[in-house]
Amino acid sequence: MSKDKLLIRGGLAVGMGIASKADVLIESGIIAAIEENITPDENTEIFDADGAIVTYGLADAHVHLREPGYSEKETIATGTAAAAHGGVTTVLAMPNLNPAPDSVENIAIEQSMIDEQAVIEVRPYATITERRIGKQVVDVEALAPHCVGFSDDGSGVQNREIMLEAMQKIADVDGILAAHCEDESMLNGGYIHAGDYAAMNGHKGIASCSEYMPFIRDIDLIAQSGCRYHFCHMSARNSVIALRIAKQMGLPVSGETGPHYLTMCDLEIKNEGRFKMNPPIRSESDCDALIEGIIDGTIEVIATDHAPHTAEQKSKGLAGSAMGVVGLETSFAVCYTKLVREGIISIEKLIELMCDNPRRIFRLGGGLEVGQRADIAVFDTTTPFTVDSSNFLSKGKATPFEGWELYGRCRLTLFGGKTVWRENEK
Repeated sequence: MSKDKLLIRGGLAVGMGIASKADVLIESGIIAAIEENITPDENTEIFDADGAIVTYGLADAHVHLREPGYSEKETIATGTAAAAHGGVTTVLAMPNLNPAPDSVENIAIEQSMIDEQAVIEVRPYATITERRIGKQVVDVEALAPHCVGFSDDGSGVQNREIMLEAMQKIADVDGILAAHCEDESMLNGGYIHAGDYAAMNGHKGIASCSEYMPFIRDIDLIAQSGCRYHFCHMSARNSVIALRIAKQMGLPVSGETGPHYLTMCDLEIKNEGRFKMNPPIRSESDCDALIEGIIDGTIEVIATDHAPHTAEQKSKGLAGSAMGVVGLETSFAVCYTKLVREGIISIEKLIELMCDNPRRIFRLGGGLEVGQRADIAVFDTTTPFTVDSSNFLSKGKATPFEGWELYGRCRLTLFGGKTVWRENEK
């Protein structure tokens, strides 16, 4: 007879700003107890988490699942399996799809696929504009009950008046706008950071101002509209400064950056597609500013911008490859190894950035406390492993972390008390 309870025993329970050694008891898909030395009964399965970190499932606010429309790159089934492999139990799905989720009818197509395939929670974004081309604001009121927020990710809204209209309508429904900040007039054909590596190797560069200037424009629009605003995939020093100022002004803003922006700079990249993403990996001073931003709370979220492509699409070097790298299966381990083990931030701070803050900002619910749905991740932080993309469950294999030695391999992921990943069970 199968046992109806699970006791995760002996781990360091981390969440809600607290870290303490505790057992976690799961019963009927709910967190039933978090205490030291829980005594199991005969109907309890025991998972030994001694020496491991036990936390609520991570929430990734920026993930491309590619369906509908681009299943050769990823499917909802493979993308959510990859998320579970990385300890992620909630993903916010970006809207650059075909058809774009710009109407109730189109987002229903995506939701149907989510309902059929997802092994974890997937919350879809709707677009800001119809077909995501920046010309006509969507029917925000109709879409709001069906989405976690509004984004034209992959494209910046170029027109100030369109952006203001969108913000006003999103504010009216108390929604959130997740902005891809990019001024296309400043790109000049660039495809990596306009820094030392580009100059030394003859590559066309993307200037940082193409990212931070649209946000500076939007500060005034946020003040006018009162719209809740989330600054996606921040990569530049001046973006951090601008967001810090907006927060000091009392505006309802938040921001995210990614593991790759926090752990490498442009002089560490190679002429390979696995180092190409938008925005690009920038200079050491940009990286330092992003780290300062997560330390002081300016940047509240670490998200992957998991963006899989086919092997062929990523095989053409920096100039010819598609923009985007994968990250769901390495995000915790990269950040734990490079930020926590090196003493830059605490494990409590990392869980705030990867779990608690995105859940609060996007009103997702959940947390490591009794009575919550049992979305749990267990990470081994004592045994090193080497990143090998051939072991990824994602269809995408293009990772800038290939070959890195990391700590923080996910041993177990539960969603609603159900095992959706367990080490050695693929």
